[in-house]
Amino acid sequence: MTALISPTREEARASGRKRTRPPRPLARRLAPYAFVLPALLLFAVFKIYPIGWSFLLSLHKTVEGVDTFVGADNYTRLVDDPLFWTALRNTTVILVVQVPLMLALATGLAVAFDSALLRGRPVFRLGFFMPMITGLVAYGLIFSVLLNEEYGLVNWLLGWVGIDEVPWLVDPLWAKISLGLALTWHYTGYNAMILLARLQAIPAELYDAASVDGAGPWKSFLHVTLPGLRPAILLTTVLSTIGTLQIFDEPYILTHGGPDNATLTIGVYLYQNAFVYFDFGYASAIAYALAVLIGILGLIQFRFLGDRK
Repeated sequence: MTALISPTREEARASGRKRTRPPRPLARRLAPYAFVLPALLLFAVFKIYPIGWSFLLSLHKTVEGVDTFVGADNYTRLVDDPLFWTALRNTTVILVVQVPLMLALATGLAVAFDSALLRGRPVFRLGFFMPMITGLVAYGLIFSVLLNEEYGLVNWLLGWVGIDEVPWLVDPLWAKISLGLALTWHYTGYNAMILLARLQAIPAELYDAASVDGAGPWKSFLHVTLPGLRPAILLTTVLSTIGTLQIFDEPYILTHGGPDNATLTIGVYLYQNAFVYFDFGYASAIAYALAVLIGILGLIQFRFLGDRK
C-alpha cells in the first residue's frame, strides 16, 4: 500500500516545486516596446510637441519681429478684451439654446426610429444620418447659397407663398438663427443614432413591467426610456459641448463672424488672431483658456449627468 502511495506523493512534491525558466533574450523582451515605439513617436511629434509649444507661445509676444517673453500678459489681456467676451457670449448662446434643442429633437427621432409603427426605419435612419458625412465646408457653402438674401432658394420659396424676404445672413439675430439651423441639420441625426443604439439596449421587460403597473406611453418614456438613455445623453451632451465651444467652420463660412460680430465664436476669434493678425501668442492663450473651459464644463456635466452610484 505504501509503495503505491509513495510515487503519488513524490509527484505532488515535484509538481509543487517552482520551475526556473531561462531568461528570455533581450530582443524578445524589447519587442513589444519596439512595436509601440512608432505610435509613441507620432503621438509625441504631432500631439505632445504642439501642445507644449503652444503653451510656450502663450507666454510670448512678437514685438517688432522678435518673440519677447511676457509671462501671463496674454492671459490677463483676455480679461480686458471685449471681443473675447463677445465671442464667449455668442458661443455660450449657441451652447445654451441650440444644443438642448438639438438633443431634444435627436431623442424624439431616436424614439421614432425604434418604433414598430414607423415603416422603412432603415431608410429614415440613413436619411437623417447622411448630413453628418457631408463635409463641413461643403454644407456650409450650401447653406450660404440657400440662405442668400438676394438669390437664395429659401427666400425664393418664402416669396412664392407671399412672405417677405428674410435677411438670414446680414441681420445679427437672423444670422444666429441661420447658424443654429445649420448646426441642427448637420448634427441631429448623428446624435439620434447614438441615442438609438442605447435605446435598443434597454430591456423590453422594463416596459412590460411599467405597462403592468398601469403606466402609459408618456410615463414609460419618463420613467423607463429617459433613465435608460442617461449614459447616451451624457455622451452626446459632452460631445456637443466640446464641438460647440470649438465651432469654427460654420460661422466662418456662413458669416465670417459677422454681421457686427453677432456670430463671432471663440474658434473664429482664435483664427483671426493667429492667421489674420499673426498674434500667435495671444491665439495660444485663447486656445488654453478654451481648453480649461471645456474641462470645467465636462466635469460639471459628469457630476450632474453621470452615474451617481
